[in-house]
Amino acid sequence: MTDLLRLKDKVVVITGSSRGIGRAMAEMFAEAGARVVVSSRKREACKPVAEAIREKGGEAIVVPCHIGNPEDLQNLVDTTIREWGRIDVLVPNAAINPVYGPMQDLDDAVFDKMLVTNVRTINTMCKMVLPRMAENGGGAVVIISSVAAIKGSTTLGAYGVTKAADAAVARALALEWGPQNIRVNAIGPGLIKTDFARALWEDPDRIERINSANPLRRMGTVDEIAGTALWLASPMSGYVNGQLIIADGGQSLA
Repeated sequence: MTDLLRLKDKVVVITGSSRGIGRAMAEMFAEAGARVVVSSRKREACKPVAEAIREKGGEAIVVPCHIGNPEDLQNLVDTTIREWGRIDVLVPNAAINPVYGPMQDLDDAVFDKMLVTNVRTINTMCKMVLPRMAENGGGAVVIISSVAAIKGSTTLGAYGVTKAADAAVARALALEWGPQNIRVNAIGPGLIKTDFARALWEDPDRIERINSANPLRRMGTVDEIAGTALWLASPMSGYVNGQLIIADGGQSLA
């Protein structure tokens, strides 16, 4: 059974993988045998991740990329193929959330930037990667969406809009590329213990209120999201396609 979770010699590209969920995915995929491309805006931020992977006997390279820049995206794809010849798994993880407040106060220019960065870039990457992935016999795309894709919010509405769109991208691409043996799925993490959420989990009163509303009574960990991503990228989930997998401890059930 463990062989079904192996990604030996598969080439995996993960955007936003210098920290948090992205780094956890990079390290876990490498432990599963994958060759991992560690990518974020700054090379210096990525180097420790790649070095940690190599120290454990894994394979990793660093390719900096600002996902809002199409030239950077093309360089990410071209450099990966030049170095390792193929891309078997694509994980669009990087995203932005520069606003916190009601949609009524949302600046149009900021909303446009969020839509481009969080949504359009995923389709742009897939247009670059999936035709070659199909030529190589197939592969997998794991989009990191959010539980905000299925829940309303008075403060994270714009972010939720982009993450709902990510799930829609997964469904559309799953239909388009399934016949070429490419599966496209998305993960909707709930509240995960990362630096992004530090203000919440370092406040005892707030985190107690949040955890009390969660059936598991706790936040999630980056490794739990990485494990879900590994499952979706591996043969173990070979018949799962076009789905948004909510990983929030059951909080969205209430």
